[in-house]
Amino acid sequence: MTAALGALGFDRPRLAFALRTAAAASLALIVAWLLGLEHPQWAGMTVWAASQPVRGQLLEKGLFRFAGTVIGTLAGVGLILAMQLHPALLVIGLALWVGLCTGLANLLRGFVAYGTVLAGYTAAMIALLDVGHPENVLALGADRMATVLVGVLAALLVGWLSAPVADGTALRARIRGVLADLCDQLAASAPDAEAAQRLVSAMAGVEEALDPHAAGSIRSHRETRASRALLSTALSALLWRRAHDEAGPSGAARLALTEASVALRAGDSATAEAALSRAASLPGQSDALQPLAAALARWRAPENRPAPTTGDALPVVLHRDWIGAREAAIRATGALLLFGALWQITGVAAGAFLLLGMSIMISVFTTFENPIGMLPFVFLGQFLGAATALAIRWMLWPQAAADWQLVAMMLPFVFAGALLAGHNRGMKVAFDYNMVMLLLLHPALPLTGSFATSVLMALAVVAAPLAALVAYRTVYPPTLRRKQATLARMMLHDVAALAADAGALRHRTVWRARLYHRMLRLFRLTERSARAQRDALDSGLALLDLGHAAMRAHEILAAPGTPPAERRALKAALARLARIPETPARAEGAFSRLARRATGPDAEIFRHAARSAAVLAG
Repeated sequence: MTAALGALGFDRPRLAFALRTAAAASLALIVAWLLGLEHPQWAGMTVWAASQPVRGQLLEKGLFRFAGTVIGTLAGVGLILAMQLHPALLVIGLALWVGLCTGLANLLRGFVAYGTVLAGYTAAMIALLDVGHPENVLALGADRMATVLVGVLAALLVGWLSAPVADGTALRARIRGVLADLCDQLAASAPDAEAAQRLVSAMAGVEEALDPHAAGSIRSHRETRASRALLSTALSALLWRRAHDEAGPSGAARLALTEASVALRAGDSATAEAALSRAASLPGQSDALQPLAAALARWRAPENRPAPTTGDALPVVLHRDWIGAREAAIRATGALLLFGALWQITGVAAGAFLLLGMSIMISVFTTFENPIGMLPFVFLGQFLGAATALAIRWMLWPQAAADWQLVAMMLPFVFAGALLAGHNRGMKVAFDYNMVMLLLLHPALPLTGSFATSVLMALAVVAAPLAALVAYRTVYPPTLRRKQATLARMMLHDVAALAADAGALRHRTVWRARLYHRMLRLFRLTERSARAQRDALDSGLALLDLGHAAMRAHEILAAPGTPPAERRALKAALARLARIPETPARAEGAFSRLARRATGPDAEIFRHAARSAAVLAG
């Protein structure tokens, strides 16, 4: 059976999940209709949006979907009330609200970001779908929340009975494999640049898989937090090894690291922890290996070993894309203001549907890695959904004599959407097909409207991804190249801010943890280019050297016995480093002069910093 489905282009697990989702969507549609809700099709849309393949993700996404719907409904009601003061307030308020939610979603992660985006475009659904009847806004809002609740409950019921519990065994095995490779790197007689690049790329892949694993339980969240701390500490150890490019560790340390690697590959984390602790006790190894052993201990039992808040242990500090969030908010607000103004000027009824589609397209896809590449598939899916909705409305529904027949005629097409989702070629268009088909169908007799009006509404919805594509291409295009450049620039500005901060010593571990997480994110963005990943690794090491030099300069300045001439030189070097985004060559010269004045380990730290500034300047 599996071979036959595969030959036809179907993926059996994905097809099974899609068929379960279609069954849940059909159940939600029928229940919402039996309850007398005005828009029962919204319940089916909710199921397609909320369903997840495992229980924890299903529960958490359903929770945030309902929360986002409630908040968005309240905002939509407020927009309709504002419109009664002046029609322009609807467009202005909607643009600002969706822009705010879109910007916040770019700062958040996982299902929290999903709920934030949902709060934005739910307000558009409330405010625009019945814009000609503002007196019905409270009833529409109540209907929207009720249908979403029905959809969430249907998705939970069907999913809970059929979806498996999340199993973190495979993910934990991947993490042990990454640590084993790290131990091999640390035990090597000399750093291997290509192996280090592959290792960081593997770390980045594991880090991206952590968010879905965290969903659904407090224990999963703790495990995810401990895993992120372990990955940051592992990256720190790898960079430490690359910075110390002299001969490898002693024989005893090499044996202990090899033992840890073998134990990790065998799934024996306890033995690996003991071997790492033994290696960390040897001369010259404690700086990198003691934090690694401690992080492994916390990862083995995160509920029993809370992360320390003091010392050199790295906290969990996630990258927040403030630049991307600002650009996304400006893009969403500007696009909605433009199309909203055109709607207000022309007065075309279909303009409300176009603005609704724009609200969804300009917000939902802004958190995706490559929205410009996805929107053509979105357009195709929405075109198929709109064409199907027109066929149902004008070819099938006129034959119906009762409302239940309208609902029954929709169900085969809901399952057709499941077949699309389970097919290797149809999966990219299936979600939008299902959502738009349901959005455009209102199963209630008597049937109203003309064929021309239906076509105009369908065209307005289908035009939304094309309009959004124009906005994405022209206003701060969120291409991978721009995202890479922005992230690298943020990392450089972090070092500059560290140099300018008189209280930098208190923020040492926070800065390092944020740098490591941004490095992993940068590696994920550059995974298609080996050269870009090499550059990212070299830049990360250079930034780490400069950060260490800045910290050491702050430490020497804080010492009461530092001579005045040395203080002036240190302050000058920090001032140059604070302006490194604009003048990297001057930072190189300042740290070279510091290296000539210093002796012992400090001279080496400042020489490394001068070379790193030259790398960044080049």
